[in-house]
Amino acid sequence: MRYLNSAYIRDHRARIGHRRGALVVSSPDGTQKIPLEAVEAVVLLGGGQMTSQALAACVRRGVRVTALNPGGSPRFVVGAATSGNVHLRTAHYRAVVDDRHSLEISKSIVAAKLQNSRKVVARWARDSNDAPESDRLTERARQLLDRVARVPGAPNPDKLRGIEGDGARVYFRAVSLALSRAALRFSTRTRRPPRDPVNALLGFLYGLLVSEFIGAVESVGLDYQMGFFHRARSGRPSLALDLAEELRALTDRFVVTLVRRQQMANDDFTRTPGGGVYLTDEARSRLIRLWEEHKEDEMEHQVLGKKVGRWAIPGIQATLLARHLRGDLPSYPPFILS
Repeated sequence: MRYLNSAYIRDHRARIGHRRGALVVSSPDGTQKIPLEAVEAVVLLGGGQMTSQALAACVRRGVRVTALNPGGSPRFVVGAATSGNVHLRTAHYRAVVDDRHSLEISKSIVAAKLQNSRKVVARWARDSNDAPESDRLTERARQLLDRVARVPGAPNPDKLRGIEGDGARVYFRAVSLALSRAALRFSTRTRRPPRDPVNALLGFLYGLLVSEFIGAVESVGLDYQMGFFHRARSGRPSLALDLAEELRALTDRFVVTLVRRQQMANDDFTRTPGGGVYLTDEARSRLIRLWEEHKEDEMEHQVLGKKVGRWAIPGIQATLLARHLRGDLPSYPPFILS
């Protein structure tokens, strides 16, 4: 199935080939052609097989191919040849190994994450019709603001991670409050595997979000594995994870809205013997459609001074980071919700 500029292949029996400038997706349900000029990304959600010719065609066209695990985390990413120039990459690596510079960028990212989390929680508080619930959410927003104020004084990465982790605990308690009257409840964040439907939704969408940032970072010539807040580790897209932090609260708000509107229900999930909870194929398709609609929402970008589509933010933030590393901007300006 195709939505906007991304093609999602979810059939485990699918075989993806290439013919005359198009991907040819064959499965027991039929055959579909996807012109490569119409897409920027291919996301493999199941065990579909892609031929080397199809992968080579995607690389030539600059179409990113991402394979996701059932929980949403990337299994692998195949992209085009690295763009940008060696001087930008050199500046990136120097910033990563420079403790002061790396901490400065990390503080910008963490402060933005906490500020965005605070704004989302404050919005839930204003929208609540239950006075005690509104008061508790308001208190959580106040606590998050306190954590934002602590960020500039963090003397080292470990202290900064402690502030971020403390803020995350406060924030997810607010998520639990926001869903306290919903059919799908949430108590705490669980990963690998997700233990309840809300965590299954969060994990899957975080995976899609990170894959967007992998493509955005690669497109401007940066190395998506060399992060600042998330330190480099073999196989981890650390820089993409860094920048995705700025949009996590926005993604969480999307999930809370889906659950409150009962657009997702218990029947949309399967349980494994090990306790993992995952989306069904049909629910995943519906979620992707809703996610792509969400990406069309426009919001104010404070640095640009104008509204932009949510889909454009990863590319904008990757470009702003590249400009900072090149010396065009004195500091990295993160995305902050209005």
